[in-house]
Amino acid sequence: MITYALDTNIVSYFLKGDSKIVAKMRLENSKGNQFVIPPTVYFEIQNWLLRNNSKNKIAMFEKMYSIQGIGVIDKIVLDIASTVKLKMQQQGKDISDDDLFIAAYCIKYNLPLVTNNIRHFMNIENLEILNWVEY
Repeated sequence: MITYALDTNIVSYFLKGDSKIVAKMRLENSKGNQFVIPPTVYFEIQNWLLRNNSKNKIAMFEKMYSIQGIGVIDKIVLDIASTVKLKMQQQGKDISDDDLFIAAYCIKYNLPLVTNNIRHFMNIENLEILNWVEY
């Protein structure tokens, strides 16, 4: 069994009914695989939905995270994020704090990150990145 961490854009595509993402998630679910929503992704999606007052999508999202679960940022995730940020700064590379926390969460739990934003994460060591939009 595989547990996939879903990036914000993948959750967004799912909530918008993107047929490719919906089909891929159904396929993976039928194989017994699971999904988790990193805490920063929850924050970004919830903020987007509230800002747009999208009651139907809010209900869909609530159902999604009640089944899939929301991860937790703990001290270990924060320590990983600090180390990754330092390495990237030393290499002259930048990453948003949101993406940094998503990556650190995935590294801690050894979860592949499903995203369409490959370039946001491609310079992070020990992070498996999957793109289900271009599969």
